[in-house]
Amino acid sequence: MTIASGIGSWPGTSVRDALAQVRELLDGHLPYLPELPERGPGADLVGRGAGLLVELPVDLQPVGWRLVDRPGRDASRTAALWREDLDELAEAFDGHTGPLKLQVAGPWTLAASIWLPRGERAVVDEGAARDLVESLAEGVRGHVAAVRGLVPGAEVVLQVDEPSLPAVLDGRLPTASGFGRLPAVDPQVALAGLRTVLAAHEGPTVVHCCAARPPLPLLRSAGPTALSLDCTLLGPRGWEGVAVAAESGIRLHAGIVPTDGARTRVPELADALVDPWRGVGMPLSSLCDVVVTPTCGLGGRSAGVARAVQRAAVETAGELAERAAG
Repeated sequence: MTIASGIGSWPGTSVRDALAQVRELLDGHLPYLPELPERGPGADLVGRGAGLLVELPVDLQPVGWRLVDRPGRDASRTAALWREDLDELAEAFDGHTGPLKLQVAGPWTLAASIWLPRGERAVVDEGAARDLVESLAEGVRGHVAAVRGLVPGAEVVLQVDEPSLPAVLDGRLPTASGFGRLPAVDPQVALAGLRTVLAAHEGPTVVHCCAARPPLPLLRSAGPTALSLDCTLLGPRGWEGVAVAAESGIRLHAGIVPTDGARTRVPELADALVDPWRGVGMPLSSLCDVVVTPTCGLGGRSAGVARAVQRAAVETAGELAERAAG
């Protein structure tokens, strides 16, 4: 059955309100624990991910999040936000049975965004990057266990967000000075790190990468249950990679609903997936395995636009289900 979901971020500062809206809009689909970056430091993608690290404390510096010797005020604030999220999740999803998606920053996005004490990104230090991967995997295990305890009827789906992975692999990250570029990470090292974090969850997994040219062979090799992509950016090679993934049993979370709310006509949104899907030889019947999402997160949008975009994803999923059924 074709269903809908979201990427993760949502506007506003009230997690209770965001959870209520996500549960209502995605009833019978794939709801998720929304991220609210407007709450400030510690509510952003990297800050939340750093808050899951085990025995690797961070604090916030002008350059960004940095590894430190002991937790401080910033770590306490992030932990408080996580506690609030989980408390509200338990109340909003009391009695819920079925899938429930959690999003976490991926290991290479964290390694590209968290700084070493000496002033460079953690990704440049093999030992630091390895420690970060293992720490995140341990944190993910604990996070999923906590959610399962709070919502025992949920089938937890883990989404690992890797927006920085293409830059890590291509050697496009700037140095601390801004005048150079950091060396590219070996694809096999990147693959091993991603596999380690995905393996921390015994259940469905999604890797999300919203780049125009996502590293699809590597993402497929990591062994996720699904790939979440901005399908409006994919070229012919990208769609061929999607077809390979689908034929190997990897589900597509298709980002086809623009987040500005300007395009919400359901037939047109459905066509934006159907046309390239058929163009790479995929049967319409296989659209029943697709999850429809916005192209990116909704954290920077107004509440009204976010609701309209999420509703359009649900309606487009219905349209695609009808087309898949013939």
